[in-house]
Amino acid sequence: MRTLPKHFTAFQKAYPNVASAYEQFGAAVHAAGPLDARTRTLVKCAIAIAAGLEGGTHAQVRKALDAGVSADELRHVALLAMPTIGFPAAMAAMSWIDDLAGSKAPRKASRRR
Repeated sequence: MRTLPKHFTAFQKAYPNVASAYEQFGAAVHAAGPLDARTRTLVKCAIAIAAGLEGGTHAQVRKALDAGVSADELRHVALLAMPTIGFPAAMAAMSWIDDLAGSKAPRKASRRR
């Protein structure tokens, strides 16, 4: 598991009851539907990207990587967002993904037959 951002861990120490309630809320939302953990991380990453939330995207990328989602799959999420949120916003999302997932070089997807 990856290290949590210092700001978040400071929040947990300063407001343990709020942090606990937030975590319980998140757990309840995750348990409320049929999506598996891997799918939920991809959906939440897409939501953060569409909302333009760099910190939220970082958090969801971290969780997705921990859930076994590949960097290329996360980059595909940013590509899928492009027609809806626009090229500049999708490029920003790519950079947020690469902040945590590694190489900043664009990768060409292999063709499946």
